[in-house]
Amino acid sequence: MNLKETNNKITDQAWDRLYMRLDRDGLVPENKMAKKASIRTSLVRWGAAAAILCICAISVFVIWGQKTSHKEMLTINNEKDAPTLISTLEDGSVVYLSDQASLQYPNRFSDDKREVVLEGNAFFDISRNPSKPFVIETQQTIIEVLGTSFNVKSENKNSFSLSVRRGEVRVTSKLNGQTVNVRAGETALLESDNLHKVKTTDVSQFESYLKRVHFKDQRLSDIVRVINMNSDAEQLTVSPELQDRLLTVTFSGDTPYTMAELICLALNLQFKQQDNVISISQK
Repeated sequence: MNLKETNNKITDQAWDRLYMRLDRDGLVPENKMAKKASIRTSLVRWGAAAAILCICAISVFVIWGQKTSHKEMLTINNEKDAPTLISTLEDGSVVYLSDQASLQYPNRFSDDKREVVLEGNAFFDISRNPSKPFVIETQQTIIEVLGTSFNVKSENKNSFSLSVRRGEVRVTSKLNGQTVNVRAGETALLESDNLHKVKTTDVSQFESYLKRVHFKDQRLSDIVRVINMNSDAEQLTVSPELQDRLLTVTFSGDTPYTMAELICLALNLQFKQQDNVISISQK
């Protein structure tokens, strides 16, 4: 007897035992011999249907899990009287979060938009990507940008202003759909449910975020990039093997030189300066 015949015999014996049990329990119709094959066929069909349903259920669960994990939302919170909390998002955009402010954003942006939710005040420096606009939702407005830097004040539902430092921003009121385009040097205000523009008079608001800043678990390359973005003189560089090192650090009105010194103390590194370039490397 070959292996196939052995397996068939074992299978037939198993079906016979199942049939005898059903017969003993009174679950087999009177025409036993005629129905025996029918019972076996029905059970096979029901088993196959159940297996298909299980596979479908598992597939739906996996697909649903992939979608929900893709849309997982992360939250950055900054406490009262805390220094500006600086975070670099996955697209390279930098958020300067004021005290008592929070930002919600996905672990990965969608293919057509970069959407976040802001509560409180923050300064944004957005990486340019015309095919993938950056959209900020506040309590009162929807802000759409392509690549620019601007300050948003949105402390409560009765207060909103947006001042553009560089580029252009579109602001839309969630109350009535009113829209204004705001360019560099202009400020959008929402007063008495009316959205309008004025000339920016308080230019110091852009620098106020830099008086005391805090980086929490940020890549060293991102920290250096932010320092360079806000320095007109000295520029920092970091060795390639150090770029992914994580660092939590606070700066208070420090020069780029002092920042480099503090970074090296925290991570046991070294730096040297040549002209206006400060290079950070391994010891």
